[in-house]
Amino acid sequence: MKQLSRQWNAAGGLAGEFGALPVGSGRWAATIDESWWGWSGPFGGAIVALAVHVSADAVPGASVRAVDLRFVGKPAGGELILTPSVREVGRHTRIVDVAVTQGTAEIAIASVTAGRVGDAAADDIVDFTAAVPGPEGLAQFDIPPEIVPMGGHLDLRPVDGPLPLTGADDPWMRAWISTRAPMALDAAYLGLLADCLPPAVFPTLTAPLAIPTVAFSMHITAALDDPEPAPVLVHTRNISTSGGWSVDDTTLRDRNGRLLASARQSRRVVGWSAR
Repeated sequence: MKQLSRQWNAAGGLAGEFGALPVGSGRWAATIDESWWGWSGPFGGAIVALAVHVSADAVPGASVRAVDLRFVGKPAGGELILTPSVREVGRHTRIVDVAVTQGTAEIAIASVTAGRVGDAAADDIVDFTAAVPGPEGLAQFDIPPEIVPMGGHLDLRPVDGPLPLTGADDPWMRAWISTRAPMALDAAYLGLLADCLPPAVFPTLTAPLAIPTVAFSMHITAALDDPEPAPVLVHTRNISTSGGWSVDDTTLRDRNGRLLASARQSRRVVGWSAR
């Protein structure tokens, strides 16, 4: 019974953190308080996570496999309303479209793919990478909360690679990340963590730039069969920055080096001429 209780508390951790509750007609309400804000407003990864959480609730028994989200407005403080709409695709696949609004403004639109996942087989293709040092014993990196408030919610431990704003040659970062409030390791949590590191071009800079996400996509690549809270190895790399746009690729792995999900973000670089 204690084990079930721990899992239930962790599973409710993300929804509880953002006060996400159903408000009738399939809709959900949530609030991203200022402690979860990023550079200039509510943390985009929290909006991704909420859209995935609402979608998963709309299709009980199915597993989230992919999410595509586009920001179509600028979120601000106050309540968000998430409205899911489910479409059946064949016998076992569901597409959940989620509209995220704030007042009369549309903030984001998401499309989440979910479906039945079969049992593991001997000939499955599974992506593993060489083990890296675990989070134990690694120094914690504190994101200054006066600059990025949501950093105070994270336990972030860099493994290797350059740090942000150090004028490095390489545009990538890799770190173990978990939230200080325990949350179940599910697709919504991976969506949150995929956006937790700064834009991957930041190590090459010496002063911050506003680089907001316009488009976010994530694909789940492994069965998330252990809901217990756990650190995730997040590796983000910038693959292109030019013409005022920047594209990052991110992988999320477990302690065994198994790929849990891959994500990609297209970002608009604001004030690129000042670089």
